[in-house]
Amino acid sequence: MIVTETRRLQIRHYTLEDAPFVLELLNSPEWVSNIGDRGIKTLSDAEDYIAEKYLPQYSERGYGAYISEIKESGEIVGTCGLYKRPDLDHPDIGFALLPKYSKKGYAFEAAQAVMEYARSFLKIDPIYGITLPTNRNSIRLLEKLGLRQVDRIRLEDDTEELLLFSTAQN
Repeated sequence: MIVTETRRLQIRHYTLEDAPFVLELLNSPEWVSNIGDRGIKTLSDAEDYIAEKYLPQYSERGYGAYISEIKESGEIVGTCGLYKRPDLDHPDIGFALLPKYSKKGYAFEAAQAVMEYARSFLKIDPIYGITLPTNRNSIRLLEKLGLRQVDRIRLEDDTEELLLFSTAQN
């Protein structure tokens, strides 16, 4: 199901057929260093990950992780979505691209569209963003999207401190 579109991208729900993309993305050096190793090593692992982590979110919350793909070609460039974490009062925007699609504006384009969808259609406000203090690219993107750092946090079962960003202007 298509959630929203931009000039270049279509943002849609995940399906099990997206397993090859998930396998590639979750094992990319950028994902592993900035988000962490999820132990996804086979297509079957990727299908299970989609079925357990992504698909239930749509019916349980009405939002979740989405595929970002180029309209003209159908090539999947990355993921962008809203995540509701037990430790946070509001959903956070998350995004990741396959390395070959970085530095082309796709992450900003997708994240901006998902945030507009969240505000206009889902009536979600504020929206958070979280990232490692060392992830300069994510920090710059969150700031470009209009989020500002409001705190430092540790999520449940996570040893690393994260920066917490918010659209709320306190």
